[in-house]
Amino acid sequence: MSRPLWQRVAVPTVAILVVVAVATAVIGVGLARRAFPQVSGELELPGLAGPVEVVRDERGVPHIYADTAEDLFRAQGFVAAQDRFFQMDLRRHIVSGRLSELVGEGGLETDRVIRTLGWRRVAEQELSLLSPDARTYLAAYASGVNAYIDSRSGPSAMGVEYVALSQSAPGYTVRDWDEVDSLAWLKAMAWDLRGNYDDELARGRLVGEVSLDQLENLYPDYPADEHPPILDRSEWSPPERPAPGVSDTRGGARGTVLAPVPGQGDPADIAGLTEPQAPDGPTSGMTRNWLAGGSPDARDALADTGTVLAAVPELLGEGEGIGSNSWVVSGEHTESGMPLLANDPHLAITQPGIWMQSGLHCREVDEACPFDVTGFTFAGFPGVVIGHNQSIAWGFTNLDPDVTDFYLEDTAGDTVLREDEHVPMDVRTETIRVAGGDDVELEVRETSHGPIVSDVLAETGVMGANGPIDGVATSVTSRVATSR
Repeated sequence: MSRPLWQRVAVPTVAILVVVAVATAVIGVGLARRAFPQVSGELELPGLAGPVEVVRDERGVPHIYADTAEDLFRAQGFVAAQDRFFQMDLRRHIVSGRLSELVGEGGLETDRVIRTLGWRRVAEQELSLLSPDARTYLAAYASGVNAYIDSRSGPSAMGVEYVALSQSAPGYTVRDWDEVDSLAWLKAMAWDLRGNYDDELARGRLVGEVSLDQLENLYPDYPADEHPPILDRSEWSPPERPAPGVSDTRGGARGTVLAPVPGQGDPADIAGLTEPQAPDGPTSGMTRNWLAGGSPDARDALADTGTVLAAVPELLGEGEGIGSNSWVVSGEHTESGMPLLANDPHLAITQPGIWMQSGLHCREVDEACPFDVTGFTFAGFPGVVIGHNQSIAWGFTNLDPDVTDFYLEDTAGDTVLREDEHVPMDVRTETIRVAGGDDVELEVRETSHGPIVSDVLAETGVMGANGPIDGVATSVTSRVATSR
């Protein structure tokens, strides 16, 4: 007697599905394993002055031994790329405003915000300020990363993630790593660890809803007399202020408005848009003149600004339970007899982790090669950020600092009011490349206070109409700028 039809159909169908599932699993495992680091044997790394040894402990943490500092950091760049290259590549796309090159139109909103904030542009300016040794170490690290890139046959050999992204970014090629790629990640760290921008926006939205006295109670001035800054006025010197009307040497497509120098006044004070900041200590981040107005349009501008800034990804984690603390246990209470430092750097748990462990060891520690340290660093950044050497251990945490300010700017076209006249803003055009789509042009405007973030989302339209000056609603059109 023959089998029922459903059995004759089901059995071979199931067999085919099993074969397909097994084949898919084998292919998937093979693709994933292609990017695994080589942990034994020998490799040729261009540029090394001598032999370098990489020893991975029982937890897979690499410890690098070299005779020169440059060899140490060159090898660290190579090993970091072996372990975390996709994370490094994704991060540099985000912090450079180039996420759309990987994920298509889904990255445009983030790219617009970060291009406006100009993280990579700032990192490029800061590169020239570094010491010669720091420049040398960054260059050696980048050389090691590029040696890894050159050793792979293509993106799919650097991470299985690139296989998935090939659907949104067909033909994507990995560009060389450079020193600014490392520095720009610090801009993202600073942004995610800002402490007060939510409060700044909240205060602005409360204007007109509660009295100024209530606002002062909710957001009192910082008690600088009780808690003075670590550096007092005698320990720092402001830059020399150029003569009025002289452009900053950095220049720009439409000229750059000079930033105020603490203690020397600000042309915007006359317009009633800002208050002078005393150099002896911090003051409230938002000015009374802004709070004194309270027009609905100004509050809408603040709300829209919050929406814009929320488009920046939470690169370091979010949610309840993100806190910081640290303590030290005396060697009298440890099995080894050595003291134990516990440090919470105020960062959330992510996958992959923010930190990666590494050991950097000069075979002979001297002035030319002074490193014998182990601890935690960032993927894509040379050295050890938190760790210990043979003498001390150290840690870092975040103090919830007031590092963000927002400003209502009296604008007319591409000009901003300074003293009694409108002067040109710094205007530039950014080109955002979009995987699978057309390039997008973005116009970025900057004043001395920072970029105009209320320009970023087109749907916000005209914001800040009737912005208050000295507590009186006006007919001026205001935009929201932010410090960065």
